[in-house]
Amino acid sequence: MTRNIIITRDGSHTLYLPDVDESYHSVHGAVREAQHVYIRAALREVLPLLPEIRLLEVGFGTGLNALLTLLANDTQKKIYYCGVEAFPLTASEVQHLNYPELLQIDRQLFQSLHDAAWDAGYEEITPTFYLKKLAAPLQAVPLPASCFNVVYFDAFAPAVQPELWESAIFEKIYASISAGGVLTTYSAKGSVRRTLQQTGFTVERLPAPAGKREMLRARKMFT
Repeated sequence: MTRNIIITRDGSHTLYLPDVDESYHSVHGAVREAQHVYIRAALREVLPLLPEIRLLEVGFGTGLNALLTLLANDTQKKIYYCGVEAFPLTASEVQHLNYPELLQIDRQLFQSLHDAAWDAGYEEITPTFYLKKLAAPLQAVPLPASCFNVVYFDAFAPAVQPELWESAIFEKIYASISAGGVLTTYSAKGSVRRTLQQTGFTVERLPAPAGKREMLRARKMFT
């Protein structure tokens, strides 16, 4: 699989897949999109309400969402972050990503996310951030029931990876989310919204970052 590093409009890198004409993040700004869709619309919705956070990311990718989550946690609460990725990056790809320079942080902090072992238990990255990475398709990953408070659904677009947008996937995720938990995704397709609703989520449209009109936030309501 060919992957090229490109610069998005906010100066941050993403990976581009020429074979399917798809990028890992919005070309209008990778960092801007991640902060809007996942940090502000999901993490900050839940973080003030709970003593600790258990978070699932579908599509660990470049590690950008994990890095921004770590940096956004200005509390003493612990975050247990589980990233699922079927196609992990190479060491060379990680080394060339410019997130540490752009965000003005120590590169070793970002590198530590990628150095964490795959298919192992949670590893302490900082005293308040623990990471577990699973190198497998989501379909092959058993998810614990009623566990996660936050889900970042960052799979490739439905046209590229349709198998990850089917009802069986969202049913699996729904069962793994605790009551009151939140899922966000950059997609606002009507078919995605309807599938989430049919699964049991309460879904709302939110303004999207630059380049898109809307995104989706789904909640598993208390019963």
